[in-house]
This record gives sequence, structure tokens and C-alpha cells, in this order.
Amino acid sequence: MTEQKPTVHELNARRMLCPLPVIRTQDKIKTLSSGEILRVICTDPGVKADIPTWCRINGHLVLEIEEKHQEIYVTIEVGNQ
Repeated sequence: MTEQKPTVHELNARRMLCPLPVIRTQDKIKTLSSGEILRVICTDPGVKADIPTWCRINGHLVLEIEEKHQEIYVTIEVGNQ
């Protein structure tokens, strides 16, 4: 039996300044189920601290923060809501 991979969703938060990427992340996560993955694409470097802090407070797990081509990719596993 193969393990089913979680659904991966993307959120475009490019050219948004904090706190908007965090607010949009929060709004999107409300529509997702526990175990699903959200990949947030940002250009504001503040998200490297702001999104992990928000996730820790709200029970979500940051799987990866990656920077490439002047963009920041934050991959989050949705926790129990």
C-alpha cells in the first residue's frame, strides 16, 4: 500500500509587505485541512521571521524556508485547527 502524499497548495504573496503575507497565509490556511501543505511565495524578507512565529503560535509547522531568484518560499504543513 502506498502512502498518499498531502495536497500542496500555493499562495502568491509577492510584492506584499508585512503584515499582508502573514494575513493572507492565515486566511488560506483556514481553508485547508490538517496535513495539507501550503507553499507561500514572498518577496518581503520579513516573512522569514514573521511566518514561522505565526505558525508556532497557531500550531502549524514550517517545513522549509528557501530563497532563490530574489523570492522566498515558505513551506508550511497545516496543523490541527
